[in-house]
Amino acid sequence: MITYLENSKQFQLDTDNSSYVMQVRDGFLLHIYYGERLNVTDHSYMRWEQGRAAFSCRLEGCQGFILDDTPLEYPCFGRGDLRSPALEIINPDGTNICDLRYVSHKIIGGKPGLPGLPAFYVEEGDRASTLVITLRDNISLVECDLYYTVFEDYNIISRHTVIRNCGEKPCHIKAAASACVDFDHMDFEVISNYGTHCRERMIERFRLNHGKFELASRRGSSGHVHNPFLILASPTADEDHGEFYGDLLVYSGSHAITAEGTQYNACRLLAGLNPDGFSWKLEQNGEFTTPEAVLCYTDKGLTSLSHIYNKAINDRLIRGKYKNARRPVLLNSWEACYFSFDEARLLKIGKCAADLGIELLVIDDGWFGKRNTDNCSLGDWVIDRKKLPNGLDNIYKMLKENNCGLGIWFEPEMVSPDSDLYRAHPDWCLHIENRPRSEGRHQLMLNLSRPEVCDYLYDSIAKILDSGMISYVKWDFNRNMAEVGSEVLPPDRQGEVSHRYYLGLYSLLERLTQSFPEVLFESCSGGGGRFDAGMLYYMPQTWTSDNSDAIERLKIQYGTSLVYPMSAISAHVSASPNHQTAHVTDFATRFTVAFTGSFGYELDPTSLSEEEKLLVAKSAELYKKYGYVLVTGDYYRLKTNYEEDCAAWCAVSQDRAVCVAGYVNTHVRLYDKNQHIRLKGLDKDTAYKDIFTGQTYSGAQLMGFGLPVKITLEYRSQMWILEKA
Repeated sequence: MITYLENSKQFQLDTDNSSYVMQVRDGFLLHIYYGERLNVTDHSYMRWEQGRAAFSCRLEGCQGFILDDTPLEYPCFGRGDLRSPALEIINPDGTNICDLRYVSHKIIGGKPGLPGLPAFYVEEGDRASTLVITLRDNISLVECDLYYTVFEDYNIISRHTVIRNCGEKPCHIKAAASACVDFDHMDFEVISNYGTHCRERMIERFRLNHGKFELASRRGSSGHVHNPFLILASPTADEDHGEFYGDLLVYSGSHAITAEGTQYNACRLLAGLNPDGFSWKLEQNGEFTTPEAVLCYTDKGLTSLSHIYNKAINDRLIRGKYKNARRPVLLNSWEACYFSFDEARLLKIGKCAADLGIELLVIDDGWFGKRNTDNCSLGDWVIDRKKLPNGLDNIYKMLKENNCGLGIWFEPEMVSPDSDLYRAHPDWCLHIENRPRSEGRHQLMLNLSRPEVCDYLYDSIAKILDSGMISYVKWDFNRNMAEVGSEVLPPDRQGEVSHRYYLGLYSLLERLTQSFPEVLFESCSGGGGRFDAGMLYYMPQTWTSDNSDAIERLKIQYGTSLVYPMSAISAHVSASPNHQTAHVTDFATRFTVAFTGSFGYELDPTSLSEEEKLLVAKSAELYKKYGYVLVTGDYYRLKTNYEEDCAAWCAVSQDRAVCVAGYVNTHVRLYDKNQHIRLKGLDKDTAYKDIFTGQTYSGAQLMGFGLPVKITLEYRSQMWILEKA
């Protein structure tokens, strides 16, 4: 619900559990409150008063406040607010001052889309409405439309900004955040994430200090290092109690989310495009739309914040056939055979997989061009007839006869210098004239800001998919941007290339996913290097990490689950010893960890013992029956190996009739106390039966005393599936 109070010039935005209040004062749009839902709408007493100056300037006409300590909804550079700006404009005269004042507002039902950008959406019947507030600099004639969409049922508020040049001369945007929230205190702890390839989304929690903490990427992708979400927590808050604020950016490129502790002990939270290396030229009447940021508040703990984001992403970001649907159990060929395969080997692997109940065989890298190593052929999306003399026909036919689908790997955004495409179009890659072209993994990046490049990729991929044989695509992206330039853009537009790249990518993905709605697309970037809400709009799941080791995956999947739903987390059972870490883990542990996501296998089934094959068949059967609990249920983090020598979790179906729980020992201490894993989310008055042992428990027992852990060995696990008796 959105309410405007004319007397106090205040806006109140209400979800079921939160309120967000703003006020127009002396022309400025001030932030007043964001937190627990307010059951009244008269907030006339809630005024920002500030008498301190501390070398800061007072603006004429501003009574009782100075910009440097006033909570603003969209602060600008150059007028006296010396904190980090949401907007910085380079005016036609070369100055960078901007002074946005309130002009008008409107309230509309539903939510408008963001042209060319991924975004959360509304469906018919949703309790959702949008407030659009227009601000203007009356000298430069730059206007900003601030969009606030209130998803009442989902307890989120989405924000984006449209910047418009109403002047006669061009200006340049230097920084453009999607959202700003100014808090009147800085009594927060920051929950941040960091990582690298094969170690994504490690979690850190620390006190917000004075100065600026920045979680950012300059890589031309959301990256392995800092995923585009940040959480602020009250200092004593934990999984089940306390206040949490979330800020999630719906974008896949270079980003910046900052939390700034100010000289007056306040906090500014900013999220949007990374301003480093960015600029955007606005001609007369030109417009620029920022990516979307999604805000969330809860006073019921971190689990509550996760549930809010998880459900909103599942219901109002992910689209298509696989929205809220169990994904097929797949086997990927990469760790089974890498580049070393031919038709005969794939037929053997595929037949064995199908016999074990696997529903999809994915042919990973190596099926095209002359691709026997990673140093050639990217861009030449033509089947290698030496490896596959019959194309995909024989493999597809065999799989279909055995009720198994066929998937395939692409890395469309890249080009190998040793490729027919590069020899024909060396100008199609990102590069700067007269400078060397840096290769990463022996490849260059195509310039997707050029429409002809996107058209070529669409035609090449569509030619493969038009065969009707492919039901799954793994879309990879294996390097970062460098030499970000485009010879088709003039010098004063070179700062636009990185963002235009993503507009091109999003357009390409929209065309492909709309043209082939039956195909399941999975995003990948050396694992989780582009695991973000922007990609999930087009592809409902992401290969979470190239590290498939079960023990390493515990922290990776823990960090990912803070915001992203388990339906989006691709998790596979791989070989033992693991190919990345050489850890030796038993099948049960590998299965227990992989079961928590979109489930599959990353191994050669023909090399397994008969006992292991029976375990594969049984695990596939279990996921087919109970995988929906991970897709649509509520996920609870019970223990974490950040704090203990174990990890434990459970997922509970929406009707609370089924619970899947897991526990893994990560370190053994002699004479340690016996563990009891207390579950969450159950109906205390319901009786639950363990399908493996037949033991029956009450929900109250399971949540009060818990399940006894009977394992004592390192890297061993225990799994429970509990059904309503």
